[in-house]
Amino acid sequence: MTPREVLALCREREIQAIDLRFMDFPGTQKHFTVPAKILVEKSFEDGFGFDGSSMRGWKAINESDMLVVPQPETAFVDPFMTNTLVMTCNIQDPITREDYAKDPRNVARKAESYMRSTKIADVANFGPEAEFFIFDDVQFDQNEHECYYHVDSIEGQWNRGKAGSTPNAGYKIRHKEGYFPVPPADTLQEARTEMMLALMDCGVEVEAQHHEVATGGQCEIDMKYAPLLKTADNLLRYKYIVKNVAAKHGKTATFMPKPLWNDNGSGLHLHMSLWKEGKPLFAGSRYGGLSEMGMYAMGGILKHAPALFAFCCPTTNSYKRLIAGYEAPINLTYSYRNRSAAIRIPVHSPHPENKRFEFRCPDSSSNPYLAMSAVLMAMLDGIQNKIDPGHPLEKDIYDLKPDELAELPAVPESLEQALQALRNDHQFLLVGDVFTEDVIDTWIWYKSSQEVAALRERPHPYEFAMYYDI
Repeated sequence: MTPREVLALCREREIQAIDLRFMDFPGTQKHFTVPAKILVEKSFEDGFGFDGSSMRGWKAINESDMLVVPQPETAFVDPFMTNTLVMTCNIQDPITREDYAKDPRNVARKAESYMRSTKIADVANFGPEAEFFIFDDVQFDQNEHECYYHVDSIEGQWNRGKAGSTPNAGYKIRHKEGYFPVPPADTLQEARTEMMLALMDCGVEVEAQHHEVATGGQCEIDMKYAPLLKTADNLLRYKYIVKNVAAKHGKTATFMPKPLWNDNGSGLHLHMSLWKEGKPLFAGSRYGGLSEMGMYAMGGILKHAPALFAFCCPTTNSYKRLIAGYEAPINLTYSYRNRSAAIRIPVHSPHPENKRFEFRCPDSSSNPYLAMSAVLMAMLDGIQNKIDPGHPLEKDIYDLKPDELAELPAVPESLEQALQALRNDHQFLLVGDVFTEDVIDTWIWYKSSQEVAALRERPHPYEFAMYYDI
């Protein structure tokens, strides 16, 4: 849509409020709302002022004035709020009118621009598979004398013997057996369908929705692939709709990677392909039907993977998902069909336009603008420098003997390791000024001081189980 079309839509739908949204540096969506009557065509150039000093990792209080500039192509009518139109915004400096370097959406725009400048490709398509949990109840707290969390789901295996005011009908989903059950075991079918239809009404193309592997309400809704920036915008819309439909049903949704111990965690599997002038560039006659360019793109991701984890798996909880036995990648390898590899080459279709590979390491706690931009830069580096991805892995990683496993490069075991890898390997991200040294430094500082250190200095409940009687 153009600005003029947005204003026409506001009149047609009797819009009274304009919700202006953007993403903060770590990856949480923010917003403020203005009356619809003050939105005019010039607003799409002049923007709206706000205080950026309270945004995590952004401006100091003495330089806090910033602008949000609404992007008309992102407009949609909010399905939950009365007479409200939503737009995603770019962030600018009000004095220089330059795009703000720490605005995640700006990083994604620069990544796409740099890709086009290389003449390698003009479109990078990303197809995300974002998993999440829907719980009936969640309680948690952390203070000086206690630390705990408690989640509950009517589907949870732990509720098989539960007695209460209403009869227990059984049909509880066993650990790791939640893939594709039908109702009544799948209690979330109606909610997921409502999420799917809301996404489609808001302009997000959906391919399928289903229950996922874990007990306790794990779900997935697959969005159709789109260019990087649009996919990142869609993921913000996706999280908003999932959380609000869950709330409407009296439930709570989380994209936390590992909320349940001893069952599968939630990933953000990214299907990727590069295109030029409407033609797919990854189809060829090499391994798995990939082109030479596709092989080099995989090589770039595998080479820079430890650093990529700092953006793709950016929480301390992320690394509780990346352990053996739960369909999460634990080694940096690639394979045809094999889901235990970090990169999988799907075989669903022989058509060249469907040829792609799937990076299975990321999770939905990531900031999609930064994570996908980093992955694209790694692919381009692999192509430009003809990085060989090495030999494929044809075996199930989980069945390998210790001596065989030792020969394979492993994923980082903690956020701290991933941040160190990013500190040592980030030159490929600085090319084209896509990321800047300040962005990298701020990311490492924020994650190290606000998350890694915060967890390190607090007692863990399981430590009491292990050490209280020592």
